[in-house]
Amino acid sequence: MNVVQPIRSKRKITAMKNALSPRDRLLFVIGVNSALRVSDLLSLKVKDVRGRDFITLNEKKTRKAKRFKINASIKREVNRYLASGDFGDDEYLFRSPRANKPISRVAAWKNLNKAAAAVGLEEVGTHTLRKTFGYWAHKSGVPITVIQKAFNHTHPAITQRYLGITQDDVDDVYDLVQL
Repeated sequence: MNVVQPIRSKRKITAMKNALSPRDRLLFVIGVNSALRVSDLLSLKVKDVRGRDFITLNEKKTRKAKRFKINASIKREVNRYLASGDFGDDEYLFRSPRANKPISRVAAWKNLNKAAAAVGLEEVGTHTLRKTFGYWAHKSGVPITVIQKAFNHTHPAITQRYLGITQDDVDDVYDLVQL
């Protein structure tokens, strides 16, 4: 399995949004703003987001409870997407066009990769969304312990691997510390 990287450019994040269908754009926006795994994203229903300020769920992988705020970016995309059609509360948010079930992880991966290729990104997968959240939270100065909690990780070392810190990031520290 290939290791995926976070998206380190806000221009590329915007380009990705523009390269995706409305449904997949919403998947992308919730993913990069929530730190959810794709399996948890795909299980969301319309009632989980419509008119809500928080999403609460039990993670499939860890079975741990997770609650996170629906930020302005997610709200904007949810409203845009739900205004584009007639969605029932019990429908999956990322519904497959062929059945009353969510799209598969493979379909999500294919759609994200197609958009990534169109905007010149490599090493993109469904986990890129989660890693992108962590990277930008870290870059914004959020303490690693808070990011660890958002990811529901048991150890900070796991979170550190997700952040995708490069040598350029380390080099920037030397420019910041001017004693």
